[in-house]
Amino acid sequence: MNAEELAAGLELFLDGAFFDARECEALLAELRASRGVAATVYDRDAPGSVDERVRRTARLKPSRETVEFVRRRLDESAPALEEHFRVTLGSCEEPQFLRYDAGGFFVAHQDGGTGLIRSERELRKVSVVVFLNRQTGGDEPGTYRGGSLVLHARLISSEDERLPLACEPGTLAAFRPATTHEVLPVTGGERYTIACWFS
Repeated sequence: MNAEELAAGLELFLDGAFFDARECEALLAELRASRGVAATVYDRDAPGSVDERVRRTARLKPSRETVEFVRRRLDESAPALEEHFRVTLGSCEEPQFLRYDAGGFFVAHQDGGTGLIRSERELRKVSVVVFLNRQTGGDEPGTYRGGSLVLHARLISSEDERLPLACEPGTLAAFRPATTHEVLPVTGGERYTIACWFS
């Protein structure tokens, strides 16, 4: 199965112009100066705990104005997401501003909608990742190596097909929360993204 067929089967939604270059640079400048704390994971026994065997990334704290700006833009994207996924959406959760340093990763997981655990995560209808800087194979300033977002699809043949995404800065990628996905280890630089969920 080729990448286009796999993306269609996963119902992947891409908006390559969610933020323009100027907006990405402004967000990156603020995030690079922001304090961060270890991002948490959801676990059946200890929800909201830090487990660096599962997820190694920093959650950054930009200004309230920046959070509201991003949230407004995400809410404005809701009609296109509703049409694409054929669902009715409420507002988005508070966006997570994330920095993956070298060695940072997030193991394969789902964001909700699986019916496996009882939590507010089960109400999620769409997962969103916004890419803020470029993935490259070199050492260009402001870029990162490794760190691909990889979506998994279980096919009729029961083989696990994988679709790695290396999106341009300013791209919004959306998929269903029950889609298994992971962030491969960053091998150089810093990877900046925004993650959010619509219920």
